[in-house]
Amino acid sequence: MTQETRASRYGLLAAACALAFALYAAGVPADPPGFYIDESSVAYNAHTVSQTGRDEYGTAWPLYFRAFGDYKNPTFVYMLAAVFRLTGPSVVAARLLSASLGALAALMLGLLAARMTRRAEAAAVVAFSALLTPWLYEGSRLAFEVSVYPLAVSLFLLALWRASSKERWGRADVLSLAAALALLTYSYSTGRLLAPLLAAGLAFFLTRRNLARVFETWAAYSLTLVPLLVFNRRNPGALTSRFKLLTYVTPQSSLADDARRFALHYLADLNPWRWLVTGEWNVRDHVSGAGALLAPTVLLAACGLVLVIRHHARAAWWRFVLYALAASVVPAALTSGDFPQLRLIAFPVFLHVLTTPAVAWLLDRDGRSRARDSASDSDSDLVSDSDPDCVSDSDSDSAVPRAFAHSSTETRRAHKAKPRARPFRVNRRGVLYAVVVLMLAQGAYFQWLFHSTAQQRWYVFDARFPSKILAPALASNRSTVYLYDPPGRSGYIQALWHGALRGADASRFVRLAPDDAPPPGALVISTEGDCARCRLLARSINYILYAVPPTDLETTPLPLPPAGMRAGLTSSEIPATLDAGQKKSLNVVVRNLGGATWPAVGDGEGRYAVRLRDRWLNSDGSALKDEDGAAELPYDLEPGDTAGVTLNVNAPATPGEYIFELDLAQEGASWFGARGSKTLRAGVKVVSPGR
Repeated sequence: MTQETRASRYGLLAAACALAFALYAAGVPADPPGFYIDESSVAYNAHTVSQTGRDEYGTAWPLYFRAFGDYKNPTFVYMLAAVFRLTGPSVVAARLLSASLGALAALMLGLLAARMTRRAEAAAVVAFSALLTPWLYEGSRLAFEVSVYPLAVSLFLLALWRASSKERWGRADVLSLAAALALLTYSYSTGRLLAPLLAAGLAFFLTRRNLARVFETWAAYSLTLVPLLVFNRRNPGALTSRFKLLTYVTPQSSLADDARRFALHYLADLNPWRWLVTGEWNVRDHVSGAGALLAPTVLLAACGLVLVIRHHARAAWWRFVLYALAASVVPAALTSGDFPQLRLIAFPVFLHVLTTPAVAWLLDRDGRSRARDSASDSDSDLVSDSDPDCVSDSDSDSAVPRAFAHSSTETRRAHKAKPRARPFRVNRRGVLYAVVVLMLAQGAYFQWLFHSTAQQRWYVFDARFPSKILAPALASNRSTVYLYDPPGRSGYIQALWHGALRGADASRFVRLAPDDAPPPGALVISTEGDCARCRLLARSINYILYAVPPTDLETTPLPLPPAGMRAGLTSSEIPATLDAGQKKSLNVVVRNLGGATWPAVGDGEGRYAVRLRDRWLNSDGSALKDEDGAAELPYDLEPGDTAGVTLNVNAPATPGEYIFELDLAQEGASWFGARGSKTLRAGVKVVSPGR
């Protein structure tokens, strides 16, 4: 290879890396907005480790990080701590680290395809597919432990491919495989099951020459598990508590029942409809309106599966890939939910490996696959260039298995002896180009969908906590801010993390135990739904800010301008008939169509808070009951926001024909309907009870 050719290749590689990073970093950190509570836990512990070497509880250099009654894995936390050591705590840095790991995983899959096929085009197609796959892309958009897992799986496969290319593994192969398995074990919770399953799969590579090396790999990997076993012994149940909450396997369930449920969940996780159309239902992990996988990728993987079964059935490498693909579903199938994308994150990685034979076959112009074969005979798992079962390809530097050679010497002689009409041949490269175009189109659609709808998911990621809750708390004249969470909730971490981003000293926050009460005059950030004997100061999704009397703290909302009093009201639950005096709860969807934010909390006397109200009108439109039920908004509604509100209404005591009207009102100011907003009206017949 000339120096100019080498420089050109390095230039193309650098450009590919830059484009991959640009794709994965686009919109960071605003898409999605905010920072999920688990992200804050990971980031805050990474911050404290980067500063003091201790986690939020003061434990020095922990192996696992205690959080929310669970323990988070160390790999991503320590990687992020190293980044924070250079950049300081930052949402941008945390999300960019995840994005970089995701892009690097896709490039490593491309590198694996290049080593398997010795074709740059195959590497480009596989990497291109991985970069555009929604499943892998969405897993890299959040600062979660799982974001490092696709890269860890890819590194393991690279190490295994290198080892499988030799008749006898070297010591470097043993160490690299053991290290990769350890990385899988300590990176994500599912790895504590999946990594041992993958280690067991190394049995496919047992041969007379390689027996000792496989056992050495198992022994080396076992040594890396010693810290985990010691930790689990010192902290009984710490690493299994989360699984016990998620699994259907209990001491009370029978083995037969567990097996039946496992089979059902396993099949549900392999549902092609979920792959291609819906994806996961959890809006945190997947954008609705698109599948988790690209259709061209699934098509290539299906073709690759056929090629592997037909031509690589004896190959140790491909037997392992098929086994690993099946094993990657096991951890998720042991939990109650169907198709949890994060717990299934290894599956799309192995699926992309399966696309490689199909891509190599489509790149073969003369009808012979250029993919390297690792088919084994009775003495060896590998096919070398000197293997008599291989035929050489004049256009390639690799041996091609005879099973993939579609035109043998005898066939060519027969063609010469008896001229035949030229058979119809599919333009394979044309098919591949069409597949790539479809892949680009579907990937571009997903990217548009992801970024165009990202802001709609703000409520999932506590996006307004810093401005609606923390900012007024820090702006108060209180030196101490108390944090209170009912049992099962852990909103305190948002205050600690976002406080660190604002430079607030951690000692300013005091966390209350579930059975503790804040002292008089205290300022409290809480995940309670409401508070008793307190003065509510702010309300956001999942959080409230309040002061304990006696206190001089209060909010100062202002009357809304007429243009801000525009609402859209919808409800499918307004009944046509009610009993006289009957009480009923209605679910109403409220949308802010105005140009001002509606305050959910009023001043000390309750004025200027916006509430949903109903009233009853006579059939001629005159007021019967000007005010009936009232319901508070769950949070401040900014222009364009939508909220679901439950309103308790009371039917009139006298039977008759009435008009039921829903409207919003700013307490102490005006009904929205009086300022030109459209109310929601429906005719309701009130009858005597028992009719």
